[in-house]
Amino acid sequence: MLVGDLFTKGPDPVGVYQQIREGGFEATLGNHDQRLLALREGDRHAANVRAALTAVEPGWLAWLASLPLFIEAAPFTVVHAGVHPLGSLEATTRQMALTMRRFPEGTGPFWWQDYAGQRRVIFGHDARRGLVRVEREGLPWLIGLDSGCVYGGRLSGYLVELDRLIQVPAKRVYQRPG
Repeated sequence: MLVGDLFTKGPDPVGVYQQIREGGFEATLGNHDQRLLALREGDRHAANVRAALTAVEPGWLAWLASLPLFIEAAPFTVVHAGVHPLGSLEATTRQMALTMRRFPEGTGPFWWQDYAGQRRVIFGHDARRGLVRVEREGLPWLIGLDSGCVYGGRLSGYLVELDRLIQVPAKRVYQRPG
């Protein structure tokens, strides 16, 4: 299960897509994926990524557009950025699922600091915070996996069955934080 931002950050979007398809991986939509779908005029990087992927697999854009905001993967809900701090998916707007770091947006604490929901959540999106692990009653409750791989950090994964974090160091810095 992948937490989004699949193609615009690293050096090989075509290779990423091929691995996703060959592995049969599921993914949630991320804010950078949404950027690829919207493709604003003048966004050269996104245009180049779209062109490269389309040249290899014309159906990739429809696949990307079909990605959900949430995936239920018991016992966790997987989302790119976050869910409403009450834990309600119905109260979670598209913008929250794709970009939320703080709640209320921009002014409050990080959404996961005040999280009161009964839903366990795995998320990404916030490399500045790095790994996040919040436990409740001895169980992993909130797992934030963005550890800044493209910025020279690590690629992080979480094995739910073993409650185990796996990390692979980046080979190099692919992008400067912005």
